[in-house]
Amino acid sequence: MFDQEEIDQIREQRERWAEDTLEPTLESHGERQDRFATVSNHEVDRLYTPEDIADLEYDEDLGFPGEPPYTRGPYPTMYRGRTWTMRQFAGFGTAEETNERFHYLIDQGQTGLSTAFDMPSLMGIDSDHPMSEGEVGKEGVAVDTLRDMEILFDGIDISEVSTSFTINPSAAVIYAMYIALADQQDVPREEIRGTLQNDMLKEFIAQKEWVVPPKPSLEVVTDTIEFAVEETPKFHPVSISGYHIREAGSTAAQEAAFTLADGFAYVEDCLDRGLDVDEFAPLLSFFFNSHNSIFEEVAKFRASRRIYARVMDEWYDAERDESKRLKFHTQTAGQSLTAQQPLNNITRVTIQALAGVLGGTQSLHTNSFDEALALPSEKAVRVALRTQQIIADESGAADIVDPMGGSYAIEKLTHEMEAEIMGYIEDIKEMGDGSVRDGVLDGIDQGYFQREIQESSYEYQKRVERGDEVVVGVNEYTIEEDTSPEILKIDETTRDRQLGRLEEVKEERDDEEVDATLESLSDAIETDENVMPYIVDAVKAYATMGEIMQVFEDHHGAYQEELSPV
Repeated sequence: MFDQEEIDQIREQRERWAEDTLEPTLESHGERQDRFATVSNHEVDRLYTPEDIADLEYDEDLGFPGEPPYTRGPYPTMYRGRTWTMRQFAGFGTAEETNERFHYLIDQGQTGLSTAFDMPSLMGIDSDHPMSEGEVGKEGVAVDTLRDMEILFDGIDISEVSTSFTINPSAAVIYAMYIALADQQDVPREEIRGTLQNDMLKEFIAQKEWVVPPKPSLEVVTDTIEFAVEETPKFHPVSISGYHIREAGSTAAQEAAFTLADGFAYVEDCLDRGLDVDEFAPLLSFFFNSHNSIFEEVAKFRASRRIYARVMDEWYDAERDESKRLKFHTQTAGQSLTAQQPLNNITRVTIQALAGVLGGTQSLHTNSFDEALALPSEKAVRVALRTQQIIADESGAADIVDPMGGSYAIEKLTHEMEAEIMGYIEDIKEMGDGSVRDGVLDGIDQGYFQREIQESSYEYQKRVERGDEVVVGVNEYTIEEDTSPEILKIDETTRDRQLGRLEEVKEERDDEEVDATLESLSDAIETDENVMPYIVDAVKAYATMGEIMQVFEDHHGAYQEELSPV
């Protein structure tokens, strides 16, 4: 972007500045600390100049918004055309209570629904399972059968709303229930919009929720992608998720690298299935964390788009722009929130949300200030949503496409982030003898990802304990008074009400029809057919979540993690 003569002049001027202006100031006043680094412990320089981006090629590395390599954004007008989708996470207690929260959020101006499930639903067991005791409705909504889904969306036209489902081992069942609901509402399947998290590779790497082993889990994910191409082309069947990798303690670069590697693993599995990359790739979506180091996060988002565009083009021969355009949801960093002085979390979330917007996210969830203590209260959810609305309508951040583009610091950090991310991806590919998918599966078996994340997490915690990493209200600026807000408490009758509905459904349904649909599902697994049509039939017969997932466990066995010695 600059010729060598200009760079030489800038270098001379910088050296003069350092000697004449900087040094006297350092000698008399010094700086706040000896070393400045991001949350990921990436050291940042005092000053960036055109020297730092002398090798940047504008067309190849930046381009224009809406054109490859999408560094400057996936769409040409970005938020000038429409703002990101404001998608606040909601789910607790029974379907009735969460339905009420859904309506509240829509009334407050939310533009997309995002559903949180309780632990039994996440793990694919029913509310009446012995392992469910004490967990029903506690950290999300309980969903056992299609009846719960019907109540969850009562009064909500799913042809008008985009819905996200944060669920993984049992994601295919929830997807089937949503399809069945669309059929009930006479909404054409090709019109329903939303996103299914359904990222099982991330589960084995970080979040640790699973039923069957990695390979059969991957097969079911690919089944949902294949089914979506044919049946629900506006619905994203997988949200490849770095959020939980970051929450487990990874660095920003590890989060992006492991997430993109998982995405490429799904691409390779779909290609092996015989699917056309330009048919399924546009349905893939991603999900990233946004942490406190605002410039590092912006660089991570921009570098990820650039890498994805290049890899999809060069490795997987994607031709359509939509196949190379990385689209992602962002959630602010729950791991960064503190139980101490929880109102401070509003500021943290605002900074993190701004990073997501400056980085070009397509949808955004802002955490509530009380989430380190309990599920969000209505007041806290409203503040979180208003944070997004203020950024969108008052800050001006949404008025310029890629406002950080061209910053010497941002472009340098983006370049460094790209190099670090690609280093990890190449290592994973090498582990798989040229296959990213096989490298990811091998890395899971060997505990590679877990060790990398564990080491980063441990190093961060040591910095906090030493005071090298300031956490306001925790290791600096502490106070003695109790600052706990009023928190949401789940009604203790939730489990009884949920069990009552489940028993009622079982009494009313046709058990012979349920058995027949489960037997058909078993046969499909045995013959390697796509399981989705059979799961849809089963949920329409009001088979339970647990009954359906038990069929998979009967075939593949339950997975238990076995890590190699360090």
